[in-house]
Amino acid sequence: MSLFRFTRLVSRPIPSNVQARSICVSQARRADPFPLPLQSHRPSTQNDSEVAKNDDSVPPEFMPKPLARDGEDVDTLRARLVYQSRKRGNLEMDLIFSTFAKENLPTMSEEELKEFDKLMDEPDWDTYYWCTRKREPPARWADSPLLEKLRKHAQNEGRVVRRMPDLSKP
Repeated sequence: MSLFRFTRLVSRPIPSNVQARSICVSQARRADPFPLPLQSHRPSTQNDSEVAKNDDSVPPEFMPKPLARDGEDVDTLRARLVYQSRKRGNLEMDLIFSTFAKENLPTMSEEELKEFDKLMDEPDWDTYYWCTRKREPPARWADSPLLEKLRKHAQNEGRVVRRMPDLSKP
């Protein structure tokens, strides 16, 4: 079929005895067609604004289990945390965690390092909202001195221009 003939057919008016029908014949869906992987715990009746108000974080039972790292010495733990603080998945937490790690990891005790490791196992957007005080952290992190130090670091009271630190040895 030539382009000219196709254009003539398409541009013709629809006769009055023919019912016009939209191109989309499926019914509108109310559920999110592309849910995030960890959204299955949310009730489907809530819309996103209600979830943002009511949902503090992903419940622990829906989180993937972190790898057990038994027998890891402190130097290996510190080196792994430096690397993982830089490779988070979103730039906001890359900058907050990596600059915090550059400043604080060399002086942290082994217990603080393990707590920082557990905090980095949390979803990035949850930790971002906790650090910026947009949402309250769950009970397991509410009284954490490490999270308080991270919040103070994220406030950036000195108005320092932050960039990803180099991977050189401290």
